[in-house]
Amino acid sequence: MEVSTVLIDALSKIVGTEHVLTGMFAAPYFKDKRGVYNGNALAVISPADTLQVSAVVALCSSHRIAIIPQGGNTSLCGAAVPLAGVDRKVYEQQVVINLSRLATIRSFDAINYTMTVEAGCTLAQVRETAAQNNLLFPLSLSAIDTHCEIGGNLSTNAGGTGVLRYGNMRDLVLGLEVVLPDGRIWNGLRSLRKDNTGYDLKHLFVGAEGTLGIITAAVLKLFPRPVSQATACVAVRDPATAIALLAHLRASCGDRINAFEIVGRACLDLVFQHIPDTSEPFKQKHQWMILTELADVLNVPLESALRSALGSFTGGALEYQVSSNKEQTSAWWNLRKFISEAQKIDGISIKHDVSIPISNVPAFIEHADAALRQEFPGVRIVAFGHIGDGNIHYNASMPEPVKNAPFLAHSPKVNSIVYDIVAKLHGSISAEHGIGQLKRDKLPSYKSALELELMKNIKKTLDPKGLMNPGKVI
Repeated sequence: MEVSTVLIDALSKIVGTEHVLTGMFAAPYFKDKRGVYNGNALAVISPADTLQVSAVVALCSSHRIAIIPQGGNTSLCGAAVPLAGVDRKVYEQQVVINLSRLATIRSFDAINYTMTVEAGCTLAQVRETAAQNNLLFPLSLSAIDTHCEIGGNLSTNAGGTGVLRYGNMRDLVLGLEVVLPDGRIWNGLRSLRKDNTGYDLKHLFVGAEGTLGIITAAVLKLFPRPVSQATACVAVRDPATAIALLAHLRASCGDRINAFEIVGRACLDLVFQHIPDTSEPFKQKHQWMILTELADVLNVPLESALRSALGSFTGGALEYQVSSNKEQTSAWWNLRKFISEAQKIDGISIKHDVSIPISNVPAFIEHADAALRQEFPGVRIVAFGHIGDGNIHYNASMPEPVKNAPFLAHSPKVNSIVYDIVAKLHGSISAEHGIGQLKRDKLPSYKSALELELMKNIKKTLDPKGLMNPGKVI
């Protein structure tokens, strides 16, 4: 009997035959969200709980079978799908462990402002549970809230629009439960805000993209739920004006600022072209737009506070509107929310998810725009994102869809131009999407040799057989 058959039988005994998928039933789990990566694996295993995850991992480790942890499979860098294997021997050396069945909210502590959830809980489920208890879990990825799962959010250190006020996923977790590459379970589900007893091990696994272990549960931080909100749509002259406005609002409104997003003209044009029921927020077209939101747990008139702060800004805001009407503010936020969808409808593009010190964002956009336009005349730059925390989604394509396939062949050159400018401005080539397969080979050019050595040493210590999500990150 082949090793693969023996392994499938053994896995079936652990999780049940119906939770071991092979062949055509497993194939949908092998393709990433963007359709860029499409690998192969022996099977997709769906454990029901942490003990089953542990048993599956231990079995795979004993047979030297590589493991690809997977949640909602919304990764944008190919981190949650198996490597492509042309011949049978390659793909029969790896399995996908899908965590979606681990979807229990284990406990809710309103006094401690925490909840303990399993890795397969969707972000929408966690946010709704907090809301039902009049509390807030602030991570918001509105386009994929119902699909992405907490384990994946943690493994990629997800960001979103609320980082300015609440931080990344790393800042929203107090404790973890992790199945290690040999199958042992580390129970670090502590709900403490102070625990100074040595190395903070949870941070090794947050952002590691499943290369060091499988997160099976987490203790998440909760916050008071805001009852007052106001949103402003602001036309600004350029990104430098946007940065000056952010500084002004922070000085005027403090931690009430929930979000501060920038949207370029090319983004708006794509949204208006491809997304129904969207329209210009102002009578005049502007090149740059800011969406910013204030929120407070007190029932206070934030509209007047925001309008006053904007009115006292003398740095070049062209015009603005302020509202707390849900229908109006939702229409504004849709202009930001549907940029990625509009791009997808329009066609392929070369995408970048970069972060730069906030003060250097205008220089990045200026220099990258100029360099790409010089090298590729007529290139369209779609720049938008979380300028409040320095994270810009910076995508390049040609306005005519028929020219995009040839342009895509220039991806290495485009990436090098963008990433070299990011590096000169002391930024990062991945702000919130991770490394996965997409940027793995780029990382050595933008990480120091010492950083890479330390990362590899950690990997060898925790995963000496190199079986946990191989080919990702390093």
